[in-house]
Amino acid sequence: MRKYRISLMITGIFLIGVTGFWLYGRDRQSEVSPIKTEAFIQKFMVNPNGTLATYLQSGSSANPEIAAGREALSESMGFWMQYALLKQDQGLFEQSYEALKRYFLTPQHYLAWKLAPDGTTNVHTNALGDDLRIIGALLKAEQLWGTAENRGLAEELTGTLVTSATVKGYWTDFHDFSRNESAQVLSLAYIDSDALNQLRQAQLIEPAFYNRHIRLLENMPNDGAFYPKSFDVMNRQYAYDDSVNLIDQLLVGLHAAEIGRRPEPLMDFLKKEWGHSHKLFGRYDRSSRESSVDYESPSVYGLAVQLALRVGDQDWAGELYKHMLSLHDGERQYNGGYVFNGNTHIFDNLLPLLATQLWNDRA
Repeated sequence: MRKYRISLMITGIFLIGVTGFWLYGRDRQSEVSPIKTEAFIQKFMVNPNGTLATYLQSGSSANPEIAAGREALSESMGFWMQYALLKQDQGLFEQSYEALKRYFLTPQHYLAWKLAPDGTTNVHTNALGDDLRIIGALLKAEQLWGTAENRGLAEELTGTLVTSATVKGYWTDFHDFSRNESAQVLSLAYIDSDALNQLRQAQLIEPAFYNRHIRLLENMPNDGAFYPKSFDVMNRQYAYDDSVNLIDQLLVGLHAAEIGRRPEPLMDFLKKEWGHSHKLFGRYDRSSRESSVDYESPSVYGLAVQLALRVGDQDWAGELYKHMLSLHDGERQYNGGYVFNGNTHIFDNLLPLLATQLWNDRA
């Protein structure tokens, strides 16, 4: 069994469709404050029901496993909640929490990974990475504001993962609740070490369960530049992709850095690539180390800034941040947004928004 859920975090398909717009020659800089980008999202990317649209423009997809148009992703909601926590905006967080409960939370106590623009859904699967990001945010909100209902939902979602999405002692990428079948692989980008630590401290998972997942990050190999994409829980083997999605790699690097493992091979590759062209591309060939696409992505730079800050490389973070802002389109109509040719993907705004907030906090 295999589920063809395609999202930014694992496949980066949207990078081909949308951030392919961010091509060579976009050198103009534009100062973008988090307030402006947040205002853009609030005005143009929020559906009437409070969910976040995946694209600025309406559209449809021939593949129901690929979000299109104004459809909403649980992944987006997790990033939005993280932003609300960073700026300590309880009102914004509670708006997200209410939309999460009303639309994403199913009667079977899991979060649907995708919704129609009106908040209905016909999908029957969750997405582990999205779930952990949201659960971690809920637990942090409870710590920050003493909101017991946030912890209650975190407990509910964790209970579902424990009972339904555990295979051979590991959480895996998704569970199909209509078929009662789980994936047999765990994508390393989904091992959210910060959220897992929150769960352990809240005593919602056992220390041994936490350690089992963290060891996958501690012990993962590398090929001199890149990390594996996934771990097969059945045969206990790591697996690489021939075509490397840089979003995945940056997430894995962030999770590793959070547990104290500095991602040296990846950092060395990224800094070498940056020194060569002052660009990071969305996808690379693992064997040749050459970029296999010619697009840049605000999302890539948003995560790269976060990684540089996490490992304490303030100078490089500043260079990446400056370049990220240069990708802002600057159209008066969409002031604050990363828009090109009248369209954008929500991640190309959420991840730069998080990076901008973190940069300002560090400054």
